[in-house]
Amino acid sequence: MMRPTTRLLIAALLAMMAAACEPGRANGPDNFIGDARRGTDLVKQYHCGSCHDIPGIAGADGNVGPPLHRIGTRTYIAGYIQNSPDSMADWIEDPQRALPGNAMPRMGIPQKDARDIAALLYTLK
Repeated sequence: MMRPTTRLLIAALLAMMAAACEPGRANGPDNFIGDARRGTDLVKQYHCGSCHDIPGIAGADGNVGPPLHRIGTRTYIAGYIQNSPDSMADWIEDPQRALPGNAMPRMGIPQKDARDIAALLYTLK
């Protein structure tokens, strides 16, 4: 028979494992979590496809910014910033803070939305 504390520990571990496997969530370094499904809606809401070609997003065929095909596998963002889920979210939230003078404008995307968009972009492998 298991002690109550052992049962609680097992239950907590099982809950953590289930949360880590939840579909539509992207986990990465530094415990980054974002909702890729919500990110899809946000990419449309913020009109990211006006400038970027984004696979899987209807009408996202812009050619002002770089195409985002396989962005989740790239080493750098904008050629200078080490690509990670957190740096991607920071870039989306405020690209001018991340790399002053670059061509991408600040779009007024709050941190939570930026994390969800980054989660979507990290599914593009």
